[in-house]
This record gives sequence, C-alpha cells and structure tokens, in this order.
Amino acid sequence: MRTYILKRLFLIPLTLLGILTVNFAIIQLSPGGPVEYILAKYQGMNIDSKTQFTSGSETLNTSQSSQYQGSQGVPQDLVEELNKQFGFDKPLHERFLKMVKDYAVFDFGKSYYQDKKVTTLILERMPVSISLGLWSTLIIYLISIPLGIKKALYDGTKFDVGTTVAVIVGSAIPVFLLAVFLIVFLAGGTYFQLFPLRGLTSDNFETLSLFSKIKDYFWHIALPVFSIVIGGFATLTMLTKNSFLDEIGKQYVLTARAKGLSEKDILYKHVFRNAMLIIIAGFPSLLIKMLFTGSVLIEVVFSLNGLGLLGYEAIMTRDYPVIFGTLYIFALLGLVLKLLSDITYSLVDPRINFEKI
Repeated sequence: MRTYILKRLFLIPLTLLGILTVNFAIIQLSPGGPVEYILAKYQGMNIDSKTQFTSGSETLNTSQSSQYQGSQGVPQDLVEELNKQFGFDKPLHERFLKMVKDYAVFDFGKSYYQDKKVTTLILERMPVSISLGLWSTLIIYLISIPLGIKKALYDGTKFDVGTTVAVIVGSAIPVFLLAVFLIVFLAGGTYFQLFPLRGLTSDNFETLSLFSKIKDYFWHIALPVFSIVIGGFATLTMLTKNSFLDEIGKQYVLTARAKGLSEKDILYKHVFRNAMLIIIAGFPSLLIKMLFTGSVLIEVVFSLNGLGLLGYEAIMTRDYPVIFGTLYIFALLGLVLKLLSDITYSLVDPRINFEKI
C-alpha cells in the first residue's frame, strides 16, 4: 500500500499540471476577457457575445487594429494600459510558465477587480462552502444509509415502494427551484418569515452568547442545507439498497443462516462490511459535489459568500486569477480525497490490494 500511495502522490502534481494546461488553453480560445469586460463597462454597454475577440496575447494584437470592436471609441493608451496591467502584453508561453511556477508554491496572484490576493478570497469564502458541504454530506449519509438498509430488508413491500416514490420525487425537484420555494414560503418572500433570507450569520453575531451564536448559525444554514439534502440523498439511498440486496443474496449469507445466526448478526457482522465498500468509494465524489458544485446555486439564491459564488462571479467578470485559483484548489482537494478514499477502502477490506491494479 505504501508504494501505491507514493505513486498517487507523485501523480497529483502531474494531474494538476494537465488540468491547468487544458483550462488555460480553453480560456485563450474563449471569447471575451477582463480587458473587454472593463472596456464594455467604460463604454456603458454590455459585452456582445458575438464580438470576435479572444483573451490573452491575442487581445493585444486585436486591440491595435481597427477590427477590434471593443476598442472603438476608447483611448488607445487605455487599452494598452489594461493589457499591461493584466499581463496580456507578454507572450502566451511566458504567462503560462509563470502561472505554473507561481501555482507550485500556492501563489495565485491578486484578483483583477478586488484589491485582495486570491488565497485571501478563498480563505474568506471557504467556511461557508465547508459548512454547507459537511453538514449536507453528514445529513445525507445519516438518512441514506439507514433508509437504504431498511429498503433492502423490506424489498418489494409498501414501505419500499412508498419511499422509492418519495426519493425519486425529491431528487427530481431542481435544487434552485426548491430553494426559491422555501424562500417564498418560509423566509419572508410572501407568506412566513421563519428563517433569514441571506447570509450565514446575523449582523450582531459577534455580540451574542455562545449558545445564541450556535442557534443563530443553524437558523441561517437550515434552509440552504435542506435544499441540498433533498436533492442529494436519492442516489446514495438507492446505492445502499442495491449494495445490501446484492450481498444478502450471496452464498455466505445462506451459510450463516444455516448455522443459526440471527438476522441482526448476519446483517451487521457480515453483510454490512462488504456492502459498505462501494458506498465508501463514492464518498469523495459526493463530498466534492456538496462542497463545490452542488452548492453554487444555493449560494447564489441565498446570497451566501462561498467558493461557489466566488467562482461564479469570477467567470462572469473574467477574473482569471480567481478562476484558476479556485479550480486549482477544487482539483487538489478532489485528488487528495480520492486517495484517502482508496486508503479507507483498503482498511475496510484488507483483501483489496491497489498495488496489483
């Protein structure tokens, strides 16, 4: 296992380099950029998606020609100053090599539009995403695993059919639609004002007692977490049920029953360990989904300043340092969590040897 871990650790930098390379290339081919965004605001108009220009070193070339639509009516020295400010006056390969060198030491640079380092922005937004992700993942596992086991034990009964319908209906509701519904009915939108509309804490949070702070925190996070959980526990529930059904039908369970073991002992001493392997393997992907991708719309709807909202705003404003910085952190955490999942997989079932794979 030690050799496998060392191999995976060696592959992490190479994987990150590949991800950065691909996304850097995509950015260069994408229309628009920070220069175009600022020029459009300077001219008092929106960026036209049909305008033929690209970011990066090509921005400098087009800005010096009459075909560059964004620079028409804009002082030429302003265009050149913006290119220099964003580093687009340098060749493509120089900018890429500098980015790789800086990212190797976790230097993501500064945001184009906020006078802060990208690392500072990420650290400021991280607690919100971690709160949403960890609580959502914890609740999903606490609901899905017991429910999936019970559905497997009562397969085909009214309980199984009824809960299956409820799970499917819950997963079919779009997360953002459910969030809007909760705001309208429970957060002062139209009917009741039982929960706060925005933010992770109240304005007077620092003046509250410890108990009041805990109460205020859970009061604010209740609706966002509920929205994520409703749309996220269906897959894990059905996965747990099918995994346990598969194990219950195997020969060793029949043998255990023939020896006179109770159903409880068979379930928790034999079936549980084997059935949980596939569930453990899916933990990193679920956690990453809850931490980053699954909470983007929730952060936008509930005005929560997390990493998802930070990345969304960066994409809208073409804030490349923030885009690449958040992407780098997401990818690194995903790779590390996947490695931890494999290690846990091996600890749960010592028969698994990744070094032979």
